[in-house]
Amino acid sequence: MIVSLKGILMESHPTLAVVDVHGVGYEVLMPLSSTTQLPAIGQEVRIQTHLVVREDAQTLYGFLSGDEKELFRILIGSVSGIGPKTALNILSGMSVERFRLAVSSGDIKTLSQISGIGKKTAERIVVELKDKVGLSFSGAGPGIAASGSAAALSPQDKSLSDAVAALTTLGFKQAQAETAARAAQAMLGPEASALDLIRASFKK
Repeated sequence: MIVSLKGILMESHPTLAVVDVHGVGYEVLMPLSSTTQLPAIGQEVRIQTHLVVREDAQTLYGFLSGDEKELFRILIGSVSGIGPKTALNILSGMSVERFRLAVSSGDIKTLSQISGIGKKTAERIVVELKDKVGLSFSGAGPGIAASGSAAALSPQDKSLSDAVAALTTLGFKQAQAETAARAAQAMLGPEASALDLIRASFKK
């Protein structure tokens, strides 16, 4: 099992990266939340990975966050009907913290707005993960604690949340708003205000 890669970033695309490790190029499929945080081409990068082996393919999935990798593994291993592609869509559509909050609160509407997730799949996610969410993630970011209560949002996450709320009011779909705001925050930096994120999202 390949659990991580450390090498030089050769290519970077919205959901794919190529990493040169001692002359061998590895193609890694990644969620948008990770690719937007990759360094410049030619720079060193370390990616946490999960290898999926099937009869016709061996596919490497990569993440810059341990929480994202863990959620990916939980999704493909614990929720019937969700494969790697759908799991990547979920991670691209919303942050781990927001996903945990949506599952813990039974927010079917928010989950069903992710690309590839319908109402029935969203309901299945809530049923199958509600007892696991908040207990399986080790990251220190804000989200749902083991008791299921929401932690206070950091200024960075507050700006992101406010920007997403405003974008949905202005006509964006929930998943589109999440993706656009996260990409804007990755570009502008953690100190960007909600207004800055909204403006950058519209420019995109």
